[in-house]
Amino acid sequence: MGCDGGTIPKRHELVKGPKKVEQVDKNAALAARWNYCAISQRPLRKPIVACELGRLYNKDAVIEYLLDTSPEKCIIVTATHIKNLKDVKQLNLTDNPTWKGDKANTKGDKYEDLQRAAFICPVVGLEMNGRQKFCYLHACGCVFSERAMKEIKTEVCHKCGESFNEDDVIVLNGSKEEMADLQRKMEERKLKAKLLKKARKSKTTETVVKSALTEGTV
Repeated sequence: MGCDGGTIPKRHELVKGPKKVEQVDKNAALAARWNYCAISQRPLRKPIVACELGRLYNKDAVIEYLLDTSPEKCIIVTATHIKNLKDVKQLNLTDNPTWKGDKANTKGDKYEDLQRAAFICPVVGLEMNGRQKFCYLHACGCVFSERAMKEIKTEVCHKCGESFNEDDVIVLNGSKEEMADLQRKMEERKLKAKLLKKARKSKTTETVVKSALTEGTV
């Protein structure tokens, strides 16, 4: 046992505090990413949106951030890539029927279970608390666990029926490597949209010119 006067405790039996505190801090940090807005740091409340890097935001916080054009505007590192509402997608989340929310701890004197979550995967029922990977479909905004996406392989959304491709799958609160991959895909998607817009504009101009030339020969 140790510390009872009969035996000499080993060093690893004494040094336990810091490791436990570190684990609690990691759990709290993980919970914060899944329960709080990446801009306002307030609890996430519907409507909730996500960017193409997989971060979660309250929609009203994004709107306030975009509308603030004052010189004193605070630059939020987690939102520098958001230039307009088209840069985020409103999420179609599935409520957790067992979630009691703030009602479970109105006095603030009860233990807060960081593993409980307000939302779940509509396919396999996993709670969206960061313990399991979750993703959303850029095409429709529906949210699923990675397990569901792997178990039921399809190119049609399990929830709304809209079709999607592999590039539409965006991991929520992913690792550094996953976010780097999402960053690359985001830049490719924006470049593709820019080139498509330029091509359409060029085609429209060409059509107008041809029409004008035709009218001139009549």
